[in-house]
Amino acid sequence: MKLRLFISGFVIFLLTGCSTEQVNEKNRYTGSFFDTFDTLVQVVAYTDNEDEFDGYMTMIHDRFVELHKLYNIYLDYEGVNNIKTINDNAGIKPVVVEQEIIDLIIYSREMYERTGYTTNIALGPVLEIWRYYREEAEFDPESARIPPLDELREAAAFTDLDQVVVDPDAGTVYLPDSRMSLDVGAVAKGFATEIVARELEDAGLQSAVLSPGGNIRTIGRPLDGIREKWGVGIQNPEASVVAEDERLLDVIFVQDAAVVSSGDYQRYYIVDGQVMHHIIDVKTLMPGRYYRALTVVCSDAALADFLSTALFLLPFEESIAMAESFEGVEVYWVFHDGRVEVTDGLKSMLRSYGATNELQ
Repeated sequence: MKLRLFISGFVIFLLTGCSTEQVNEKNRYTGSFFDTFDTLVQVVAYTDNEDEFDGYMTMIHDRFVELHKLYNIYLDYEGVNNIKTINDNAGIKPVVVEQEIIDLIIYSREMYERTGYTTNIALGPVLEIWRYYREEAEFDPESARIPPLDELREAAAFTDLDQVVVDPDAGTVYLPDSRMSLDVGAVAKGFATEIVARELEDAGLQSAVLSPGGNIRTIGRPLDGIREKWGVGIQNPEASVVAEDERLLDVIFVQDAAVVSSGDYQRYYIVDGQVMHHIIDVKTLMPGRYYRALTVVCSDAALADFLSTALFLLPFEESIAMAESFEGVEVYWVFHDGRVEVTDGLKSMLRSYGATNELQ
């Protein structure tokens, strides 16, 4: 699960069901649903009328449902071969899957290599151990434990992504060892969001924000005759203890962009005062310790989602070098002492550096 990102100026009505407001260029409509990717999916769109918006909302919901089923690692669905089906057949047989799964695995493998083998969707055996200990701690916080390193290392022996057999011609995926498993949590939601956004653009939608659990992807600009960019607020990692007016660290103004964050304060438990969060370093097999939070801005939600994890797991000099190796990628780092660093290209998008979203 990623950090929640607030859309500046939209926080109040995004948290409601549906609404409409007449504006200069088009009508603004909002909607939401909560039955995919274990998160609230919020939508803001400007369309000519409510029927048009409802058509897009149906398209958005139906597609997210399909992708949620395909990328699910926990549940079976009748007539659907998904990631769980692949895991269940590890060491048994190849599984015929939809093209969206083939594309996700190939993309994840390419990105794994390009980011220095930092974020591995074959890390399932290790992540499963961490989930067990986290759920145990949630049930009995006083008995919270860190998984033994020997146990993690034993599981890590079965996390070689190169061993995952993908046959695009046959449309199959095969895990050759029964102890292997895939966990696509670092990329699936962003990958799905980008699929939906591109299909919406192809269908003619000109102005919208998709926000599945804070993985924000914007389409065009707000067609309200007032603003030329969407404002996306970066949540303060200390938001649970700071005053309401300090819940945002900054606001990023974007068009046709994805904004995705990762951080250490969601899905975690405490052991002897130490936060054991869910973003696991493939080298140490322990939670990443370099930052409190990190936000990636680029044109592609899949890339933003993947990089938000990969860059979180690298020391700053390596993290910024990696970010700069990708054209059009900007990053906002939040350190444990509260210090913030940003890429040079991001400064022109940040409210703290004078950026606005008003029409010029």
